Amino acid sequence: MSSGKKPVIILTGPTSVGKSKIALYLARQLSADIISADSRQIYRGMDIGTAKPAMEEMKEIRHHMVDIVDPDERFSAGRYKDMVSSIISGMHEDGMMPFIVGGTGLYIKAVVYGLWEGPSADWDLRRRYRDMESSNGEGYLYGKLSLLDPESARSIHPKDIAKIIRAMEVFYKTGRPLASFHRSHSFSGNRYEPVIIGLRREREDLYRRIGRRTERMIEEGLIDEVRALLDKGYGEDLGAMKGLGYKQILDYLGGRCTIDEAIGLIKRDTRRYAKRQFTWFNRDRSIRWIDIDEGEAESVTFEKIMELLAGMVDIGYIKERSRR
Repeated sequence: MSSGKKPVIILTGPTSVGKSKIALYLARQLSADIISADSRQIYRGMDIGTAKPAMEEMKEIRHHMVDIVDPDERFSAGRYKDMVSSIISGMHEDGMMPFIVGGTGLYIKAVVYGLWEGPSADWDLRRRYRDMESSNGEGYLYGKLSLLDPESARSIHPKDIAKIIRAMEVFYKTGRPLASFHRSHSFSGNRYEPVIIGLRREREDLYRRIGRRTERMIEEGLIDEVRALLDKGYGEDLGAMKGLGYKQILDYLGGRCTIDEAIGLIKRDTRRYAKRQFTWFNRDRSIRWIDIDEGEAESVTFEKIMELLAGMVDIGYIKERSRR
């Protein structure tokens, strides 16, 4: 790398592709910490449904940005960027290679390219928008956004209420479409020299993994985990409780569906989420993709990654780290 900017290695990809296992293998080989880029693993008490690493794994390999806020605390991409930038600075000062792992594309983009300066969150306005959606039915706000800012609406999933509300908020506060801010910023102010590696699998393999992981979460106690969160006073209206797995189990516990229906919905909605992740990733042409074969050992994927890194970062430095 010749830009003078310091390197950061990023491992990303869709949900259930196997990032966590590969990341642990890499971290062990390279004596590295892991910086999580997962917007759900930040929440304390939400372990099974967010597929957090096991406690033993987190004791073995230090994980940053896991269990940092309670489910009812507000957390933004800007706050994530500030916290992770500080962690990366400390790693660079200590001679460590920062290693970010996760599938939340906005978090990764915020760290690498920065965030545009938009209006701060107006929580009262956002609450009013949520009330409007509840009163008028699902899809009401998306319809309004499609009229006000059709370009942004095309890039947002019709059911992603948080992003729809943010786009509505920006238009209300500035009179300008959110898309116009993104165009002017272009996320072009990259502060580091990123090496972004994406993991992917054949679709049917990925979908089978999603199914197996969903069933494993149920076996490991996802229902009891959701009950415990409710008992602590975390209500269904919280954004954290609307995440994959939690929303569907809440519907089951509320008598709105059977457990088999809830499991089926988790699988379906996770597949849809994986598709949306790919849509996001495909916008970033800097991602270097590695295809993982079904049943492939972590050591094989590791060698693929090291081969890809050759010529892009100081491999001698990385190998020296792995001998420490």
